[in-house]
Amino acid sequence: MPLVPWRQEDGGPRRTQTTPGRLDAAGSTLAVTTRVAPVCTMPFGDDEGLYLLRHSAGEGATSFVERIDPTSLEPEARSPELTGGPVWPGGAAVHDNGSLHVVFGNHAHRLDRDLHVVATTELPRARPYNSFVTLPDGHLVTKDFGGSLPTQQLRPDERQPCELVVLEPDGMAIVDRLELAEPSIARLSADGDDVYVVGDTRLSRVRWNGTRLAVDDDFRAVYRTIDGQTYGWDCVLAAGHAWFLDDGEGSERFNGTLRGNGVSTAPLHLARVDLATGAVALAEVCGRPGGLIANPPVVDERRGVAAGYDSGNGVMTAFALDDLSVLWRREQDHASHLLLYEDSGELVTGDHADVVVLDIATGAELARADTGSGIQSVLFPTPGYERDFYVCSLLAVSRVVVGG
Repeated sequence: MPLVPWRQEDGGPRRTQTTPGRLDAAGSTLAVTTRVAPVCTMPFGDDEGLYLLRHSAGEGATSFVERIDPTSLEPEARSPELTGGPVWPGGAAVHDNGSLHVVFGNHAHRLDRDLHVVATTELPRARPYNSFVTLPDGHLVTKDFGGSLPTQQLRPDERQPCELVVLEPDGMAIVDRLELAEPSIARLSADGDDVYVVGDTRLSRVRWNGTRLAVDDDFRAVYRTIDGQTYGWDCVLAAGHAWFLDDGEGSERFNGTLRGNGVSTAPLHLARVDLATGAVALAEVCGRPGGLIANPPVVDERRGVAAGYDSGNGVMTAFALDDLSVLWRREQDHASHLLLYEDSGELVTGDHADVVVLDIATGAELARADTGSGIQSVLFPTPGYERDFYVCSLLAVSRVVVGG
């Protein structure tokens, strides 16, 4: 099967961060091409082109999309400045209708393949909306970001319940809105028409019937039960469970690294929530206070492994899916979303500014290279077109080629 970049962040709404194929990185060198590209969020694309979502900073920030050369990473075309708003990394995707969709700040946009704006919608709240998921019928679901920003610190009692917003994909009109019971910092995940929201204390399931959203009141999964524990981030939907990491408080303190910026006094956990019963199980990643993450774990169903990490303490740990026993643990400063090659079990990770390919079954390091970005990535990778992949930080985008 030929490899192509992900059309949607994390490979799709279930956020499995998994692609078919293999890198065969063991014993090979990694050749890196890096282009300085301040404030980028994610490379994405398909067999028609590779794109890069970027944005500006400050009040009234805007976003824009570049079509970039897959080898040199230099821009081939650029969209106009897209109206944004309050700053937090947004999201972009290639839709089945052939368009590109972007959510950033409190605006959503549809672009054509030449990066011209086709439609724009202002979202209801004057807060950043942190990306979206696309449902099987093509509708987009987005949500306002409920956490602190670098420019606006919120106490827990100041956070407002989040609201889901459904957008029609062609004209980008709002077709439904639903306020939930609590704030949510995490990005949304979805499996079919079921949308999952990691809230401040619980995982909620919201069902879409084609015209309206409704909370599944029979599903109740409270994961925040320990003194000193803080909220979870994005969840992965795999093996009949939702998987995410907690102790997310403090991510706005990022200063080129998440290391040492955690504020949670309870150890950071991998959370596993049974999607049939709502039963919650927690497993400590390293057992230390001061844990911090801003992104999801990864689940390898074929090998029965879930890999999590604590970016505040610089530890990665892998667990068995069935009983959450520890399979391996290593000191490593990983913070970004992950990329798993399904056929080989090769896991693309970070170690501050390095990119590191691991064997997910054993934790063995297969290959490593310095991206040259100088800071830790907390953002999104994507597979490439051959034995290559793309990663980005808030300063640069890189192409990494195995054996290149």
